[in-house]
Amino acid sequence: MEIESHFFRHEFGRIVATLTRLFGIRNLALAEDVVQDAFCRAMETWELNGLPKNPSAWLMTTAKNRATDILRREQTARASEPELVRFFESEWTLAPTVDAAFSANGVNDSQLRMMFSCCHPNLSQEGQIALILHILCGFTVKEIAQAFVSSHAAIEKRITRAKQLLAESTNLFDLALPNYLSRLSSVLEALYLLFNEGYHGSSPEAAVRKELCQEAIRLMNILIACRPLATPPTYALAALMYLNAARLPTRLDGSGNLVALFDQDRSLWDHQLIADGEAMLNLSAAGTELTKYHLEAAISCTHACASRSEDTDWELIISLYDKLIAINPSPVIALNRAIAIAQLHSPERGLQEISVIPDLERISSYPFYPATLGELELRRGNYALAKAHFATALSVARNAMERNFLRRRLDACKES
Repeated sequence: MEIESHFFRHEFGRIVATLTRLFGIRNLALAEDVVQDAFCRAMETWELNGLPKNPSAWLMTTAKNRATDILRREQTARASEPELVRFFESEWTLAPTVDAAFSANGVNDSQLRMMFSCCHPNLSQEGQIALILHILCGFTVKEIAQAFVSSHAAIEKRITRAKQLLAESTNLFDLALPNYLSRLSSVLEALYLLFNEGYHGSSPEAAVRKELCQEAIRLMNILIACRPLATPPTYALAALMYLNAARLPTRLDGSGNLVALFDQDRSLWDHQLIADGEAMLNLSAAGTELTKYHLEAAISCTHACASRSEDTDWELIISLYDKLIAINPSPVIALNRAIAIAQLHSPERGLQEISVIPDLERISSYPFYPATLGELELRRGNYALAKAHFATALSVARNAMERNFLRRRLDACKES
């Protein structure tokens, strides 16, 4: 069942991180085996006796008991986390140590340390994200390959190499180390890319993957709960995730079709998430550092604060895009800026801005580049040209959602 799949995926990362904290990172495979064993026992037991009142607690208890049995074996204890080995040498200290690791604070601490371990500087960003998805979020190799448009073999190889690198460490990343803030920037970037892949990704399965967005927000909330990690950039990224996630209920219609921002029913946006995002954005204003997370969150907040599309403060959005391009130049950002200019001034001005974007060839396979040209030409009344642009966009669409959206825009050209 889908519910069971989501539940086990969510619990997988929490328990694996906790067990790895106890066994040592070189014993990651052992931790994963224990979790799989707990899952198998759960499926067998629950099928006979029904779901327990607290399935999460049941899994945690099963894994904890198994971990205690394993740690009683002296040879395993010697290979465990060096800082914890002394606690495994006596029955008086072993049980309290395991209990502490499986407490709510212990589980969160283990997930934090695993998150930072996955973002090892010697790993590529792709490797970091694959590890986070696999270890902390419980995604299978197949699911990761689908999410990032890659082959099963390539993702499996990437994860294997990344795990080998982790195994060279003696323990999980220590957040007490003086360089933890430098590693934090890698963690934030990995979570940023993870959320973006869910929000408007390139998966052949779907254009919107809510589960990726939810996992990114879950991990972000763990970061924020740790006071030293709640830096202005952390708050800014959290604000961006909350504000964008508030629009998830309207990104697809009842038939699963993509809905453009201008056509979304804003009354269905999650206004609690918008309020939380605004609060996070205010907290991010401390200090002097201005990151792309601050600017993107401010743009998203400007959209969220407009009760109607026509009430949007496009001048403010354009000025924010100007600042964003200055610190993070990108043809996609420039394309979004051109769309804002078209909204404020005219389709002609928007097309003119697009024509002077540097490195446009970098987004030649991005379907919303020709789709934007088509939209602006449609507004100008150039229906044949608009149709040609939408046809180009359709030819590079990445999934059924995008194809259906672009076919509807083609139909709009015919109707016009």
